[in-house]
Amino acid sequence: MIFHGKLLLTMSTLLGMASATAPGARGDDLRIGLIGLDTSHVIAFTQVLNNPDHPEHVPGGQVVAAYKGGSPDVEISRDRVNEYTETLKKDFGVEIVDTIEELCQKVDAVMLESVDGRPHLEQVKPVFAAGKPVFVDKPVAGSLRDAIEIFRLAAKHGVPCFSSSSYRYYEGLVALEAEDVGEVRGAISYGPCYYEPHHPDLFLYGVHPVEALFTVLGTGCETVVRISTPDTDVVTGVWTGGRVGTLRGLRNAATPHQVILFGTKAVAHQQGGGDYAPLVAQIMTFFRTGVAPVSAQETIEIFAFMEAADESKRQGGVPVSIAETIRKAGGPL
Repeated sequence: MIFHGKLLLTMSTLLGMASATAPGARGDDLRIGLIGLDTSHVIAFTQVLNNPDHPEHVPGGQVVAAYKGGSPDVEISRDRVNEYTETLKKDFGVEIVDTIEELCQKVDAVMLESVDGRPHLEQVKPVFAAGKPVFVDKPVAGSLRDAIEIFRLAAKHGVPCFSSSSYRYYEGLVALEAEDVGEVRGAISYGPCYYEPHHPDLFLYGVHPVEALFTVLGTGCETVVRISTPDTDVVTGVWTGGRVGTLRGLRNAATPHQVILFGTKAVAHQQGGGDYAPLVAQIMTFFRTGVAPVSAQETIEIFAFMEAADESKRQGGVPVSIAETIRKAGGPL
């Protein structure tokens, strides 16, 4: 088998997944289960999957069952989970189950959507035990240590697993990556960066512009320095070869998002944004092939970048090593 861009499901498993049909499902659609109904993503993803008349319909699967979840101590979870649960039941006929173990018996693949990253490790364990491929939405976990453990367990169980922000597949960012700027020397990514007190500062919202930064620069970040004020975070990483990537996290002001790419031939600006459909299409391809479009190593480095930024802030803005940050959290894989 091949895993994280290197692990493939066996052909018999794939054929079994493709033939599984839920009541009312279309042809060989995969049966998809949701864990955590406290994010708008569960509605957006279900709309493009379950409604063939949606203008951005993604074929190949339907959401058929869901586990409610929710975190009473997180405002954005507590205030939305009941509404989204009812919408899935009434508008899409999704079955709400009482346990994740029950969910896994009814589906071929899982999207772990809980907006709170802290329970992700425990929530994904039954999915790995059941052998179901799983997409873990952002943040992949509530700490770098948990993120590393999730991917370690996925490898141990031989279960395909990946995580990604929708930003990575936005049309504007894909077009920027295709521009000929010569040798890439660096990038700036800016976007919303609101805090949530139960997560490291950048994990909940800042993860999206951070992922956009890694999308254009790739792995290889070595050190991180952070400046933080009530309204703005500026986190600068030095990559191998002297490339410099900067996150500008925005709060209490206009919060657009964009990536600027610096090359030896040109400077290019991301034009426009995007939506969820391209990410859902990537997830569906992943469910059918078992090949992760984003490696575990890259996701871990993204979260190490954010955790190192917290450590730099605690130390008054000194450079913090990514490799040492990963080591302290129990990595690498």
